[in-house]
Amino acid sequence: MNKKVFIVEDDEDIRELISYNLKKNNYLVKEFDSGEDMFEVLSSEKCDIILLDIMLPGDDGLTICKKLKRNESTEDIPVVMITAKGEESDIITGLELGADDYIVKPFSPKVLVARIRTILRRKEQVEEINREDINVHELKIVPGRYEVTVNGEKIDLTASEFKALHFLASKPGWVFTRYQIVENVHGNNYPVTDRSVDVMMVGLRKKLKSASKYVETIRGIGYRFKDRK
Repeated sequence: MNKKVFIVEDDEDIRELISYNLKKNNYLVKEFDSGEDMFEVLSSEKCDIILLDIMLPGDDGLTICKKLKRNESTEDIPVVMITAKGEESDIITGLELGADDYIVKPFSPKVLVARIRTILRRKEQVEEINREDINVHELKIVPGRYEVTVNGEKIDLTASEFKALHFLASKPGWVFTRYQIVENVHGNNYPVTDRSVDVMMVGLRKKLKSASKYVETIRGIGYRFKDRK
């Protein structure tokens, strides 16, 4: 299936240049000259990636990116910032808000298409990994059904608890900070304290019963998943 790209750019010439090159490479394209118009369509129609200018009428690109990454239904859509603002501070701001890449004008259409292809390929690889069941002794995690069982007994977890457990179990032995866990569960810049994370992990361990031993606290850092008894 051809991938769908939303272009949010108020300069008609640049928008048409990007659109032409994407269509030539078999992408489906929808064009918008403001974030408001894009969000109106996005509420009922999904896309695979968003190309987002910073200098826009109404909300600027950084504000739009922040809204996308704070919304559970759009947080996983890759965002590429396209702008004439090439200062290092602007690039860092865009990336910290959750943008996947940053293209400075003027740019090569071929390079832009190559970067889009790379981002989408990486996203597919991550999704493939995230679809795989995880089996560790008596614990089984089934991402496709948001299901966790311990010794065959289904464990009732909240969405946040499931995401946190799956995130840790996907990389056994890796130590993650509380901030990294929150970022994975809720997205960037989610307002939550370290104490809130600890409370969630205590609740998760309690529900996991005998499998709670796989979730380890690393003092002064965060948590890790231990895949052995």
